[in-house]
Amino acid sequence: MPVEGEIYVGQGHLWQGDCLDILPKLKAASAQCIIADPPYYNVLENHAWDCQWPTETSYLEWTTRWVQQAQRILKPDGLMFICGQLGKREHVWLHLCSEMAKIMQFHDMIIWDRVVGYNERRDSFTPQYEMVLVLRHKGCDKPYFDKDAVRLPYDNATIQNYMRDKRYKDPIARREHLEKGKYATNILKVPSLKGSSQEKVGHPSQKPLALLRHLITASTRVGDTVLDPFMGSGSTACAAEQLGRAWVGIESDAGYVQMAVARLKNQQQAESLPLLAEGAHAR
Repeated sequence: MPVEGEIYVGQGHLWQGDCLDILPKLKAASAQCIIADPPYYNVLENHAWDCQWPTETSYLEWTTRWVQQAQRILKPDGLMFICGQLGKREHVWLHLCSEMAKIMQFHDMIIWDRVVGYNERRDSFTPQYEMVLVLRHKGCDKPYFDKDAVRLPYDNATIQNYMRDKRYKDPIARREHLEKGKYATNILKVPSLKGSSQEKVGHPSQKPLALLRHLITASTRVGDTVLDPFMGSGSTACAAEQLGRAWVGIESDAGYVQMAVARLKNQQQAESLPLLAEGAHAR
């Protein structure tokens, strides 16, 4: 039976409350991957949850506390993804990356190419990307990662062009290789959500499902559990459901909890979306 503050939906359950209160209740080494899109610190100035820390130091101390709790829940070969961005008001992200890489082992830095720029500035290039810090447990030399699962398909014209290369003596093996697609790089080109997007549900920092599916597909197997300590509108849960993964979400805002639950229930009634968008892959 659900306990107070816990809501079961689909293949997972959502806790309403502060992640620092909820994370200690979760079973150790129970999540294969963690996808966290935490407050960025004084970026969304009209939202109190992004401006609740008086100083950068207090924000980093809070980040250290939840990351230390989250790593306990991460399986020994799991990966933790933390979203963030750089900018004139977001430079604290640099310090966050440095400090969190002291707690856990740095694994990768993913660049999310949003395709379209935002908040155009007069004295610098228009920002078009955000970042995802990837961490693993210290001492883990081989975290689980399925690189083949997120290959990007070549179009037919590209395959035919490569097949004309005379250096390859075995055309059958060459075609089989090409038809598997190319390996995805750590620059993920996924369009950000605009106001007209059908995915958009009202969360100001909602991430595209395609981006989350890419991360989940590469770092988990069917049936594995994905943890999101800052569930927001439920995008991580929706992506996990589409991919046959279990999930656990934590969200402190009652309005966003209702939004996530409604969204998950609506998705259960709708047809599944394609797993990977062509050429790419919410909080």
